[in-house]
Amino acid sequence: MSQEETVLDKEKLKKDFYIESKTKGVLDGIQEKIVSRKLLVFITATGLLIGSGLDPDTWGMIAMFYIGGQSAIDAVKVWRHGMWWNI
Repeated sequence: MSQEETVLDKEKLKKDFYIESKTKGVLDGIQEKIVSRKLLVFITATGLLIGSGLDPDTWGMIAMFYIGGQSAIDAVKVWRHGMWWNI
């Protein structure tokens, strides 16, 4: 691997994992690469349902509001920009 390729790879990693970002951090970058936020909310709510006795109605409300709200935001992004791959 040439030195130029190594430098380009490092720059890509810095960008992908928000190394120099003031608004996002490394954990945000990792989380974006691994799982969707919708799945993370679903898993967290399910863990609370099982582990701490969260009321099933509350679990359903968390799932519906977050996933439904996030889906609406995604739909507006698609409508506004006209391309589904920019989400």
